[in-house]
Amino acid sequence: MYDTILLPVAPDGEGNDAIPHAESLATRYDATVHVLSVVDTAADAFRGPQAGAFAERVESAAQERVEAVAATLEAAGVEAVGSVVRGRPVEVIKRTVDDVGADLIVMPSHARSGLQRVLLGSVTEKIVRVAPVPVVTVPMADADAE
Repeated sequence: MYDTILLPVAPDGEGNDAIPHAESLATRYDATVHVLSVVDTAADAFRGPQAGAFAERVESAAQERVEAVAATLEAAGVEAVGSVVRGRPVEVIKRTVDDVGADLIVMPSHARSGLQRVLLGSVTEKIVRVAPVPVVTVPMADADAE
């Protein structure tokens, strides 16, 4: 049913409760997981001597995150490939679905409400609305509740 699963991950190394779900689905369907981290080009708007160094750190962190997640999946016997792409997250994720032939997206959903939701929005929420394939959303554990 699913041959290629797209798993977007944040470059900051935060936990991602969607990883075990992607692993489980990939194992069940003998699918490849494409791990994607998007380096948001909104950061390119910053100017000054520190802007370039900041962008390099974010891209480096994204690459490390993709490699770590792919290694975790491979250790579980799941075929995984990874990439880091610069751009606007929603656009990159949507384009990557076509580029890699993904037939499912698995991604985390943060429980934001009120003003925080209005101001920050949600990449996951936007992907659910525009994705050409099914999207499995996995609620993130609330760190404050632990």
